[in-house]
Amino acid sequence: MNYYFTGILIILMCLLAFFVRPAHSGSTQSNVSGSNTAIEGGYESTATTTYQSGSSSNTTTNSTSNSNIRSAPPTASAPSFSAQSQDVCATGVSAGVQTFGIGVSGGKTNRDMNCERIKLAKVLYDFGMKVGSVALLCQDERVFEAMINAGTPCPIDGKIGKNALALWNKYDHERPDYETYVKRIKKRKVIDKKIQKEESKKLELHTR
Repeated sequence: MNYYFTGILIILMCLLAFFVRPAHSGSTQSNVSGSNTAIEGGYESTATTTYQSGSSSNTTTNSTSNSNIRSAPPTASAPSFSAQSQDVCATGVSAGVQTFGIGVSGGKTNRDMNCERIKLAKVLYDFGMKVGSVALLCQDERVFEAMINAGTPCPIDGKIGKNALALWNKYDHERPDYETYVKRIKKRKVIDKKIQKEESKKLELHTR
């Protein structure tokens, strides 16, 4: 029985040696110091660690960090202009444009000609120059038209009243409201023509 059992074991060992083959890793790895373990699908890999007397382990870590941070610049502030409690006839205008990379702002002052005219007229009136004060205000189109409609035409060449009106009608191109005056005259002529046609038709009907 013992010989029979021993023979079966020998046969099984031969079959195992013939059919079973050891698996080899797909990579080669060798470490002198430290430990490393690599696992690959379908393979086995073994890493050995060897320490030698007097050996040293040096670890060097280099880290480089680059950051590019872009932040918006301070808001562009447009310059301010204050005319309060100041005897000036000017208005301030300012504007500013702000983008991500740059901001630009600017400003300027504009003269208020009507304000200057009123102040100058007041000074002339305080000096007793009433006609000169009215003549200065008449440079404004609105004042000139109001004076004409009131029957007190603005002074011109030292003339006042009817004499001034005659000169304004003669040299109408010098009127401050010349453009408005021309448009008004053209419209009036059209209306006058219509009225004349209607009156002429009425006269013809009466004569028949």
